[in-house]
Amino acid sequence: MRPRSLMFLFAALTNAAGANSKDLLVRNQAEFTSASKNLAPGDRIVLANGTWKDFQILLKGKGRAGSPITLTAETPGKVLITGQSNLRMAGEYLVVSNLVFRDGASPTGEVLSMRRNRTERANHSRITGVVVDHFNKADRAEQDHWVALYGKHNRFDHNHLIGKNNVGTTLVVVRDEEQGLENRHRIDHNWFGPRPNLGSNGGETLRVGTSADSLSDSHTVVEQNWFEGCDGEVEIVSNKSGANIYRGNVFFRSRGSLVLRHGDGNLVEGNVFLGENKRHTGGIRVINRAQTIRNNYMEGLAGDDFAAALTIMYGVPNSPINRYTQVEKAIIENNTIVGANRVFFGAGMDQERSLAPTGSRFARNLIVNDNGTDPFKVLGELSGIAFAKNIQVPKASVLLTQGVTGSTVKLKRAETGLLIADGLSQVGARHDLTPVARAEVGVAWYPKVTSATQFDGGSTRAIEPGDDTLTDAISQAKAGAQIRLAAGSYTVNKIIEIKHPIFLVGPTKGAAKILFSRPTLFQIEAGGSLKLAHISVSGVQAPDNVGNAVIRARPGSGAANFTIILEDTVISELTVNRSFDVIALGKQTMADQILLRRVTVESVSGSVISASAERDDLGTYNAELVEVIDSKMRQIQNTAIDLYRGGADESTFGPKLLVTGSSFDQVGLKSATAFRLHGVQHADLRDNHFSKSGAVRFTHSVGEPVFLATRNTLVETPAIEADISIGAAK
Repeated sequence: MRPRSLMFLFAALTNAAGANSKDLLVRNQAEFTSASKNLAPGDRIVLANGTWKDFQILLKGKGRAGSPITLTAETPGKVLITGQSNLRMAGEYLVVSNLVFRDGASPTGEVLSMRRNRTERANHSRITGVVVDHFNKADRAEQDHWVALYGKHNRFDHNHLIGKNNVGTTLVVVRDEEQGLENRHRIDHNWFGPRPNLGSNGGETLRVGTSADSLSDSHTVVEQNWFEGCDGEVEIVSNKSGANIYRGNVFFRSRGSLVLRHGDGNLVEGNVFLGENKRHTGGIRVINRAQTIRNNYMEGLAGDDFAAALTIMYGVPNSPINRYTQVEKAIIENNTIVGANRVFFGAGMDQERSLAPTGSRFARNLIVNDNGTDPFKVLGELSGIAFAKNIQVPKASVLLTQGVTGSTVKLKRAETGLLIADGLSQVGARHDLTPVARAEVGVAWYPKVTSATQFDGGSTRAIEPGDDTLTDAISQAKAGAQIRLAAGSYTVNKIIEIKHPIFLVGPTKGAAKILFSRPTLFQIEAGGSLKLAHISVSGVQAPDNVGNAVIRARPGSGAANFTIILEDTVISELTVNRSFDVIALGKQTMADQILLRRVTVESVSGSVISASAERDDLGTYNAELVEVIDSKMRQIQNTAIDLYRGGADESTFGPKLLVTGSSFDQVGLKSATAFRLHGVQHADLRDNHFSKSGAVRFTHSVGEPVFLATRNTLVETPAIEADISIGAAK
């Protein structure tokens, strides 16, 4: 048969397949199971609008290019998948679209998976317009991945991924020799919404490959995505394979960096990093061989060390596959860095990481700090990096002896929204670099919500003193509610569960007094946060139980990323047993912030802040930021502050401690320790008074911690003990 005749025959067969394709509207799981058998190219299964609970979806079949097998919603966003549910795909040319996964969690290790099992995977397939919203395991320590891309030539685009708070990568490209290592996936136009601080390793938003397969090439393209509020850990993107492209993405107010952790020959170009001076916002970290970083724009990045705007690391001689390969032949050119806290050459240099970058080039980059500060930090050797035609505003760093010229050039905001320097078209990022619009990523029919309910954001209710009047008011309160307590005594006979943000406020400091007869007064649950102002709390009626606490986050409760604020509050008489704490955080719980401002605490048999439950030494900790400001603590038997982060993992940023303007009288009477600070990454103690108290003890466990102490007075109190040098707070 002649070629032309073959073409007509193929066209006829294709049209016949299209004509015979089916649109199948299904209303329940039994109908879906029946409809999903023997699917042919062009067939579409349509899930009826409504809630589908405990639905483990398997889409299996072989479509064709231009005639895929499709699973979609009757109306985009109106099909809600809840409970113990997930999606698996296996076959060729499959498409899933317009579903919402919410109010549940996957019963397996993945929510959306492009495979049925190890031997049945999806190729040439697509997930588009799908939302996964807070679809988390109840146990934060139980790992899963929300999206797992297997197979080859798959696309994941225009999706919403919001609020993952348990261990595991949000989206992972899984590679192995069985399926072939050259995945050639495309990940584009997705909105990676807020991922809260995990407080441990395993909080990456996107990962391509693993250490074990990192010496091979994946050829995955990650482009035109938004990463917004992705704060899980120091690696927002963890690249662990070769020949990948990261292009045209926006990283907005996200803590951490795009990290070329393993793998060679990757390209990072045309990305925009906007930190808005949020703490720990970073840019690009460079490791391994033949990496190209060009035409990227970075503004307002406040990160340092491993999360600097640009970090070039030292390597390990004969590095094991899971450690740090020396930087070789890196090309870093035509990038713009504006208002960055740090640009770091030689990060991680120590006895193990002893190899300086080599054979690399740093050229035609524009570095601007209008406030006159020098963002450069250099450890070790720079001879392996050739510097050429770089411009630094307003003057060149004294740390870089050649290839960097100072200039007073002025910047202007271009129509793209980015800053450019007139007359420097050959230096810095391209003037026409345009970040992908936020409206162009994710889906239009589901909101891009970035902030949780705050205090004072709900209704206001006034209550009177009495038995359990406070208990009843909180049980009926909605998120963000403010409950105003009149002067008098409030007796609480039940543990009050705090399941959303609640604000309790009295008329004046101490005029509204709470007494409680249970081991715990307030118990922080998943989603809960608590603020107290002008309140007095007494533990005199509490039972004689070991481990009492005024405020507790119980182990395994799922309580995470919560805030505890005490202002103008008095807490006293916590002495009915030997370990009565004010605030006690259990294992696998995580506070974003604990703030005590103008708080008086006296007569406590335990600790004021106990955040030391993570003793497995895996880098996990219980509180990110602890602040004690203008407060008074007296007669504390154990410690005022007990913070613990053990192990050597470098994937997270905290804890951070600030104590200022406060007094500590007879603190640590039993423990001989006023503060126990183990593995704290940044501690700042200033203008405090210690009298007849135990020692402040600071112990280094990981990273390069900072310990600042100045203008503190110590009366009948041992000198501050630290295993690193103590700096003076500015």
